Amino acid sequence: MTRAAVPHIHSEEAGQEGMPLIALVHGAMDRSAGMLRLSRRLDHDHRVLRYDRRGYARSSPHPGPFSIAHQVDDLIALLAGRPAVLVGHSYGGNVALAAAAQHPDLVRGVVTYESPVSWLPWWPSATAGGQAIAGAADPAAAAERFMRRLIGEARWNALPERTRATRAAEGVALVGELSDLRAHAPWRPGEVTVPVWVGVGEAASPHQRQGMEYVAGALAEATLVELPGGNHMANVTHPDLFRRLLIDPLIARVGSW
Repeated sequence: MTRAAVPHIHSEEAGQEGMPLIALVHGAMDRSAGMLRLSRRLDHDHRVLRYDRRGYARSSPHPGPFSIAHQVDDLIALLAGRPAVLVGHSYGGNVALAAAAQHPDLVRGVVTYESPVSWLPWWPSATAGGQAIAGAADPAAAAERFMRRLIGEARWNALPERTRATRAAEGVALVGELSDLRAHAPWRPGEVTVPVWVGVGEAASPHQRQGMEYVAGALAEATLVELPGGNHMANVTHPDLFRRLLIDPLIARVGSW
């Protein structure tokens, strides 16, 4: 089912109306399709919301801005007053945590997986995101560099020209949101009071692991979980494990909503 609940934002929902709602929030240079495998593991016993964040896929082009504050506004508008558990991958985890900080009446709990904490002074500048920020003067080139690091040179070069052009156009959103994240903490530890499951893959880079350890240690009610064999895209490569180790325990903790 497709809804046009928010201007410029494409969203889809699956599962029976009235069932507990789970909202899936994708990361930088990704799209709602990246959460499809996870959605299919959830929509038989939940209502599942997926959407293309502003500036990506079917929510592109978008007039912006691309700050966390505007991302939270989009998500809350899509919830339309319905309480939900939020599952955020990478950058999407910060959208979910910021929404929980600002709207504890709607957010029952959060799963955040390998989300960057790039506003902290120790976060390295040589990451894919850091390089994208450094290339802010040419967003299309920044997007290409980001994608080359994310999926590898061979896969990027094998993409159809039209797909590469689409991805390059998403550079405006990429640079905008990552620059904002670097400059402004999207949430403060004392503001996030809901249960949070913090995920990190076994194959995580040292800074990703350190980041998730920071989040788990900073929040009042957080549980850190490592996904065996998981990499940064475990929501795609290990969707069953992702649900079993991260989402199901949070749902059990939250109870009905």
